[in-house]
Amino acid sequence: MDNLFLLILLPLISALILAFLKTNAAKTTALILSLASLAQTIPFLASFDPDGGMQFEQNWTWIAALHIHFHIGLDGISLPLVLLTNGLMPLIIATTFAKDYKGNFYALMAFMQAGLLLVFTALDAFAFYVGWEIALIPIYFICALWGEGDRIRVNLKFFIYTFLGSLLMLIGILYLYQQVPNHDFEWTSFIALELEDNTQRWLFWAFFVAFAIKIPVFPFHTWQPSTYTHAPAAGTMLLAGIMLKMGVYGLMRWLLPVIPTGVALYGHFALILCVIGIVYASIIAIKQEDVKRLVAYSSIAHVGLISAGVFSWNTNGLSGATIQMINHGISVVGLFYVLDIIQQRTQTRSLSQLGGIAAKAPKLALFFMIICMGAVGLPLTNGFIGEFLLLKGVFQYGFWFAVFAGLTLILGAVYTLRLYQQTMLGEATDRTIQFQDVKGGEAVILALISFLIIYIGIFPNFLLNLSAGSVEVLSTFLGR
Repeated sequence: MDNLFLLILLPLISALILAFLKTNAAKTTALILSLASLAQTIPFLASFDPDGGMQFEQNWTWIAALHIHFHIGLDGISLPLVLLTNGLMPLIIATTFAKDYKGNFYALMAFMQAGLLLVFTALDAFAFYVGWEIALIPIYFICALWGEGDRIRVNLKFFIYTFLGSLLMLIGILYLYQQVPNHDFEWTSFIALELEDNTQRWLFWAFFVAFAIKIPVFPFHTWQPSTYTHAPAAGTMLLAGIMLKMGVYGLMRWLLPVIPTGVALYGHFALILCVIGIVYASIIAIKQEDVKRLVAYSSIAHVGLISAGVFSWNTNGLSGATIQMINHGISVVGLFYVLDIIQQRTQTRSLSQLGGIAAKAPKLALFFMIICMGAVGLPLTNGFIGEFLLLKGVFQYGFWFAVFAGLTLILGAVYTLRLYQQTMLGEATDRTIQFQDVKGGEAVILALISFLIIYIGIFPNFLLNLSAGSVEVLSTFLGR
């Protein structure tokens, strides 16, 4: 049943059900409901025509006086992200089974899922903004209530950053609404506008800053490392695996086609920021002692390359960005899950207190190696094809951009292999001497993530073909 509205409605119903569950049954119920959402996604994949057009559209009048519509649909850019959202949710929920979380925690996750799905399907700017805000509120409470350390101050900074970015975007949306002859928020109405160059200049910054904070792009990244570090493991997975993709998707759905002259004027500068972020975050990651902060900085570097591919604005860069959003989501969830397992068993995240885990836990070491290779972009892993297309797209844009962006291959290998070496290899420490290998649910989750990393690495055409038509359409907006 390919009813797109029901795809968004199910997580909302799930949130209502889960909010009233106070026992451990909430975990199983949350997992079953998230698997139902994933199952709902299959008919869309099965009947999707990758011709570049918008499909499965549904459009209802929401607020008639303001011409606001609940207008949703899918194309080759949004469908992979819907699949990522509904595919990662069951995995993230499954990673929490060893934790003492009740229904309110999973209700917030489901509510956030609904907001994410609305963001990835909205074809009305007002509906997009509502989804954008809906996704922010639950993750704030997840991180603030179940996080650790100085979580309140850290999450307040995260909230202020993202809220200010949202406010800038809202100003831009309201301005565009006023320019539309019929005064509506439709995506098609926005892209049909012929805006003056000076107008596009400030609109570019209003939208870019909002999306750059969410991604995050240097120098709008300062909220990210501390937020990722102090959030509960599931919160970090939600932030890194899915939520940051909202920003990249915003660039592709709203910034490039709606403000093409602004992108032509300032995209060069934005690409420079992306490349600076790649090199800067990679160097910082190499120096990190806290394993969670190391992966947090590595994420800034990886999404910096994805954003650079978007601003290269060619089919290679855009295709690479689309598939790499999926690949990064899978790999980063795997990384944070392994680090959570290590922290739970050793009560530390410090590299200097870890080591020798491979001898005690060979299955964990094998899964961690596969996940690390996917993160590095080794051939035959999911990260390879995405990084190859991204670098090809950036090279097509400019040689020196590709040279500096390509440093991610070298620096990424340095910090990832350092992470693996200092946790898995060497002599066991006092904290790892009794380390127990993964089994049961832990092994199943890591095996599934490892399978996806290898499968997509060997057979990437499914995801590439899914987005090919929409990427071609998006590339035609350049110079409009």
